[in-house]
Amino acid sequence: MNFEFTENQSMFRDMVRDFSRQEIAPIAQQMDEEGTMPDALLAKLREGGFFGLSFPEKYGGMGIDTVTYALVIEELSKASAGVSVMITVHNSVGSYPLAMFGGEEVKQAFLPRMAAGEIAAFCVTEPGAGSDAAAIASTARKEGEQYILNGGKIFVTNGSRAAFFVVLARTPGTVGHKDIHAFIVESGTPGLTVAKKEDKMGLRASDTVAIDLEDVAVPAEHLLGKEGDGFKVAMSALDGGRIGIAFQALGIGQACLEESIKYAKVREQFGKPLARQPVIAEKIADMGIELEAARLLGFQAAWLKDQGQPCTKQAAMAKVAATEAAWRAADAAVQIHGGYGYCKEYAVERYYRDVRVTRIYEGTSEIQRLVIARQLLAG
Repeated sequence: MNFEFTENQSMFRDMVRDFSRQEIAPIAQQMDEEGTMPDALLAKLREGGFFGLSFPEKYGGMGIDTVTYALVIEELSKASAGVSVMITVHNSVGSYPLAMFGGEEVKQAFLPRMAAGEIAAFCVTEPGAGSDAAAIASTARKEGEQYILNGGKIFVTNGSRAAFFVVLARTPGTVGHKDIHAFIVESGTPGLTVAKKEDKMGLRASDTVAIDLEDVAVPAEHLLGKEGDGFKVAMSALDGGRIGIAFQALGIGQACLEESIKYAKVREQFGKPLARQPVIAEKIADMGIELEAARLLGFQAAWLKDQGQPCTKQAAMAKVAATEAAWRAADAAVQIHGGYGYCKEYAVERYYRDVRVTRIYEGTSEIQRLVIARQLLAG
């Protein structure tokens, strides 16, 4: 594995860093407070090609490698984790199933639109099916040349903004993962409605909604893969999704570290800056150690994916290491800031709220450990 970034990778990182500082960071607090994202920022993200990062060039995307993608997500996350999760969900689980399992005619019709900025969402979780995705109850009934979908999904990132939804549903009356199917469904299809927007602790710039499916007719050609491939489709998308969330967490954690260093150099206690207090210096050192170690795991997973090698274990390891390290970094950052860290005037308060969900979505830390153990024990 080469630990030296290419000129193109470094250029991408620097461009996104500048964009994030100029266009996102100044309004990050406002987006958090208002729980929304301005149309003007969405337009700039589309213009910058952020919605086509991982899309093949033949479909209008940039076709960047996974390492470059990781660098982009980390830089976006330093400014706003809400913006970064919208981009990473769209570029991974929202579009990857179509790119890998869709028919060519459907890919030609939809992928260029996604790459241009028509947002994609991923619909798996239900009230009775979270970590156990095989327990979904939404149904797909075949009727001639179409499928009729019924049920409901929750915690759908990008849901109220999405033009496309990857939806998992099962044959009525079945159980387990063998009779689950995956579909690409367009927004505006009769019967598909946004039922509720969640009022979340963090990532408030990103929309998270519940979706209702009532007799939603989907053309048979919108089936992804073959009948019964739905669980495989979903699981295959998660490796890339977990790498993205790992680097989202690393971006939040790095922002916590940088804010803590800045604050510790100017805040004085007992006659000297906090940075010269051993207990504070040790906290900052531990933050740096854990984040850097997790980052290396993340780049290993990204590099393996770029080589076309299996990376399920490494992606799961990277997600656990990064999200847990970032959570500890956010906690330490608030502690270093003292009472100010508990106030919205300081960004570490937002980072603390934003980072919490990274240990939950795209597979909880507990599920990641099961995945890792299964991989290790099979060897």
